[in-house]
Amino acid sequence: MRYQSTRGRAPMLGFRDVTLAGLAVDGGLYVPESWPSFTRDEIAGLAGLSYAETAVRVMRPFVGDDLDEAELRALCQAAYGRFAHAAVTPLVQLDHRHWLLELFHGPTLAFKDVALQLLGLLFEKFLAGSDTHLTIVGATSGDTGSAAIDAVAGRIGVDIFMLHPKGRVSDVQRRQMTTVRAPNVHNIAIEGSFDDAQALVKAMFNDRDFAGRFRLSAVNSINWARLMAQIVYYFYAAVRLGAPDRPVAFSVPTGNFGDVFAGYAAARMGLPVERLIVATNVNDILHRALSGGDYSAGIVTPTAAPSMDIQVSSNFERLLFDLAGRDGAAMAAQMTEFETNRAIRLTNAQREGAARWFASDSVDPDAMSQAMRWAAAEAGQVIDPHTGIGLAAARRADLPVETQVVTLATAHPSKFDDPVERATGVRPALPRRVGDLFDREERYDVLPATFEAVTGYIAERAQPRPTE
Repeated sequence: MRYQSTRGRAPMLGFRDVTLAGLAVDGGLYVPESWPSFTRDEIAGLAGLSYAETAVRVMRPFVGDDLDEAELRALCQAAYGRFAHAAVTPLVQLDHRHWLLELFHGPTLAFKDVALQLLGLLFEKFLAGSDTHLTIVGATSGDTGSAAIDAVAGRIGVDIFMLHPKGRVSDVQRRQMTTVRAPNVHNIAIEGSFDDAQALVKAMFNDRDFAGRFRLSAVNSINWARLMAQIVYYFYAAVRLGAPDRPVAFSVPTGNFGDVFAGYAAARMGLPVERLIVATNVNDILHRALSGGDYSAGIVTPTAAPSMDIQVSSNFERLLFDLAGRDGAAMAAQMTEFETNRAIRLTNAQREGAARWFASDSVDPDAMSQAMRWAAAEAGQVIDPHTGIGLAAARRADLPVETQVVTLATAHPSKFDDPVERATGVRPALPRRVGDLFDREERYDVLPATFEAVTGYIAERAQPRPTE
């Protein structure tokens, strides 16, 4: 398996090199050169398998010769052995057709653990026996940071610098990052939005002088290995609800388009997906793009679902590239236009291709709270605001009446206890495995959202490339 950049000017890479690189040198995102194809019998053969074994089967085509099956199996067993539920991502039934896919049973209580626990092990595996030292630079709207830090804290050969928007993540999300005492962990609160943080990360990768001084890598969903690991739970859930004989719809609360792109990848691999519902909050750039072709960034509005307070969805580039004939030069021109004007119109090919797979919805705070109250009152399930947005979109989606609909439950409700209590009257408690989170000392630095400030901070602390 080889990987190509969406912008067409970076070299093709194998799985190991794509994992360690993250972003392509031309500013694009790596995607598989072609999608693996699963037959109906192969999908049916996933029934009854453990999550780790399902992961081996689904991911095996993507890793090529860089891992043999036994190595991949050992990594999956280690990654998913840390989850608090034996099913790893269990399904919970809400009514006759609606389900929750609980993705928050990992160590930091969010869906990001499913991918990042594996990614941390992949970094360690691929760095073993070499003198390469990775400098991981990431931006987080809340959950990526804590999951990435947990996955790489204390690992040899890796430093991680995580940017979060100051005051725009929940207390639990922040503390899960800033109370980790490992010497290779560096937390930066920037005075700006998540979009500002994400733009700084991209700028660091694209700056030849800075990127040339360090071996930069990414843990955000711009890293292909992260999305690869997320494909697994679409197969795992769909098979348990009757696939391949019965198609299933998925409602995905999303801001950066990574989680739902993994669902698209599963569909391209042959999983019978009735529809992928892109559920946004009032920061609805994705809904506007998919429903009307208008991909234009506005001003970020802070909400009770901070992980979705995004106006620039990095992974959308992967979809646009795949839908428009995989023309790297055209994609580079389209993204340059967006980066210059903060707005583009989708082409006819992109709009028509997206309509085959996706529906979308913009969920306001009242509809979010109503969905959270319904889940608590009618199904006895307390859910977080992001999941509430996904459930609201799922319940009002125009789908065949016989279609089973799975909403991705992306975070444990205790990570957002104040808005959960306001909506439901229930204040969710942190699980015991989180321990004394609110008794630990925090450690982070506050910086202006400027390239000079952040790169200067990293340069003082990161290990440079060795001189040749």
